[in-house]
Amino acid sequence: MTYSLGQRSLARLEGVHPLLVSVVHRAIAITAQDFTVQEGLRSIDTQRLYVRRGVSKTMNSKHLKQSDGFGHAVDLVPWLNGQPRWEWPLIWAIAVAMDQASAELKVPLTWGAIWDKQMSQYGGSPEALRAEVDAYKVRHPGPDFIDGPHYQLA
Repeated sequence: MTYSLGQRSLARLEGVHPLLVSVVHRAIAITAQDFTVQEGLRSIDTQRLYVRRGVSKTMNSKHLKQSDGFGHAVDLVPWLNGQPRWEWPLIWAIAVAMDQASAELKVPLTWGAIWDKQMSQYGGSPEALRAEVDAYKVRHPGPDFIDGPHYQLA
């Protein structure tokens, strides 16, 4: 099945770097799992609120406007039966599509589930992604922030 971004997702991509937007458009065309753009460019006030609430860990977020005038991050959440779902089996499928799209378009990305490597280093299958997340948890024990819906320009 081929999916497409809805009007709300398209609006949430406004202000996001065009290279990342192109990857998201390609990913929605090839994904096995529909998704929504939960967030793109974020205001400083929103970021402060998220840090206070523990939803984000840094004021140095790539969701904020960067020096080139664009946000460099998006949060993509699985869309199932007309609503967003934060379930890992669905998130894996989106990650595979984002990995494939970034490789096709030659746009290096970092995924919020594995902060210390670019997506091109993962292997591209759901199994390889799971193994990389497990390995990341070993490399970074403790209260690290595994953020499956988050993708950013590397």
